[in-house]
Amino acid sequence: MPPPPPRGRHPTTSARLRITIGPPLTVRHLPPLGWGGGFFSGVLGVAVFCGGVFPPPPPPPPTPLRREGFTGTLTLVGDELWAPYDRPPLSKQVLAGSWEPERTVLRQEADLQRLKLDLRLGCRATGLDPAARTVTLADGDRLRYDGLLLATGLRPRRLPFGHDLAGVHVLRTLDDALTLRAQLGAGPRVVVIGAGFLGSEIAATARGLGLDVSLVDTEPTPLARQVGTFVGGLVADLHRDHGVRLHLGHGVTEVTGARGRVTAVLLDDGTRLPADVVVVAIGSVPAVDWLAGSGLPLGDGVRCDSHCRAAPGVYAAGDVANWPDPATGGRVRLEQRMNATEQARAAVRNLLAGPGDAVPYTPVPFGWTDQYDAKIQFHGSCPADAEVECVDGDPGARGFVALYRLHGRVVGALGWNRVRALREYRGHIGTAGPVKAG
Repeated sequence: MPPPPPRGRHPTTSARLRITIGPPLTVRHLPPLGWGGGFFSGVLGVAVFCGGVFPPPPPPPPTPLRREGFTGTLTLVGDELWAPYDRPPLSKQVLAGSWEPERTVLRQEADLQRLKLDLRLGCRATGLDPAARTVTLADGDRLRYDGLLLATGLRPRRLPFGHDLAGVHVLRTLDDALTLRAQLGAGPRVVVIGAGFLGSEIAATARGLGLDVSLVDTEPTPLARQVGTFVGGLVADLHRDHGVRLHLGHGVTEVTGARGRVTAVLLDDGTRLPADVVVVAIGSVPAVDWLAGSGLPLGDGVRCDSHCRAAPGVYAAGDVANWPDPATGGRVRLEQRMNATEQARAAVRNLLAGPGDAVPYTPVPFGWTDQYDAKIQFHGSCPADAEVECVDGDPGARGFVALYRLHGRVVGALGWNRVRALREYRGHIGTAGPVKAG
């Protein structure tokens, strides 16, 4: 068995390139290392790049900054004690107990040492001064930077009540997953509040462990906001077939407890759901509180230009980044594992290239969820108000590809247990007119 993920601080090189992981950021996000903010581990608050030579040294280590030829100091700061880990398995393999924490690690100790990182874990970023080019840490240290990458990710939303009771959980970090897993081992009655990707996956995992599970959401189907009610209805049927009790179209009015521990969840129709464990999965918000007063443009994340640039020398990537979307003319912020990886690479390239040679970041989003025996993947966007057309397979047989159209133009493609077939339809995104069914 490989050693567990390294924890603590790992000083490395004398050059001054720093990545500060500020508030709770998970690097479901920079790529191979997992910087970003939502899917990987370690709260990457800020990446500080100082000094160094930019021509590529042979052979470059396998990480975007080093691969692009940066040889200066690289500091990675995170408020978790775990070294960078992958976040998607937390609600599935880790929670189910089929993976131990070391399986989620993105880089082993020796790999981190070869990258020559000043790795500061268990320390959060608390302030940024763009004019002075400094990041302040909770321990009072100040890091100077030439280049800064913000990848602080998300923090979970909470109910206005109930979180003071034992047995009420959120799931964002590896420690969250391990704590929840320990409680699921006692065979509790589980109520999951929120039927988006995270809540639906937690419900599926808990049911797979043979537990009594109820899933609650104000929407008419699971994943209604993410993929619309057509596919959401199929997801609802999937959960019902596996024995999950669904309470849809209803909100939570109270979480009750006795002797400091949760006992039930009350719904707005008067339903009382007995509970020994409650998981609150009602979404997340960008972790930008620590940037208040910095002068950076904030609003649903860190507002960047099309090059991921928020201010001179300051770039953002992953769940926390908000940038112009040329397809809609509006702005977009994506909470997706692949976006965190791709945007981190783009932000690093643009940071090192400088504004004159920067390239706009124009991704085609890709995401997925695994629940029971269903692998649901999508390219582009799947808005709830889109027209949905099945072009391959049979929804009734739970194997199909569907296209999403707005105003006659394809904006997304979704596959349910159709990995290979879905790839064939990715190229139709952005086109208008009929698509030949498979």
